[in-house]
Amino acid sequence: MSVTIEYFYTHVSPWAYFGHAAFLDLATLHGATVVFRPVNLGGVFDASGGMPLAKRHPVRQAYRLIELQRWRDKRNLPLNIHPSHFPADPTLADCCALALIEQGGPVAAFSDKAFRHIWAEDGDLNDRASLKALADAVGADGEQMLDLADSAEIKAVYAENQARAVELGVIGSPCYVLDGEPFWGQDRLDLLADALVSMRAPYKPV
Repeated sequence: MSVTIEYFYTHVSPWAYFGHAAFLDLATLHGATVVFRPVNLGGVFDASGGMPLAKRHPVRQAYRLIELQRWRDKRNLPLNIHPSHFPADPTLADCCALALIEQGGPVAAFSDKAFRHIWAEDGDLNDRASLKALADAVGADGEQMLDLADSAEIKAVYAENQARAVELGVIGSPCYVLDGEPFWGQDRLDLLADALVSMRAPYKPV
């Protein structure tokens, strides 16, 4: 029986970076279809009570830095803990991914490169030349991607993804939604795997 997983993420999330390849491998292993939903967390935080990083208590900010080091080692991925271009507006990079989805292009590969650009290579996700080069490197037409990313059509899809995230109870990036059940955080991938193996009914608030 085929299953679909909605994948909510933003490219400025290091946690989405950590989980990206592992999640896609998991989906492939279980024959799951992935619906990529790049999303702006602003409205998601507003709806769920989340706080942007800069507004969190210093103790929480410090703990995040510890967790980044743990998961860097756990996933064996390169990570610049303090990238030069963070925090950053994710809109352009996220909309580039949406444009590739619209074009039937290699969104998974592009997102992987975009994650690495900011989190491993100290790149700027708002630099159009860099985004074009990332798209070109995975076999897409970077110029066409950027043109479409600027369009009202793609901006509308971006807003729709945010509304869908709020509807499903998404509270951060990444979040994987299986049959209406959200799994928030790349550290929940084992639980997602368990659900895919058992094919149990989705858990709901009780």
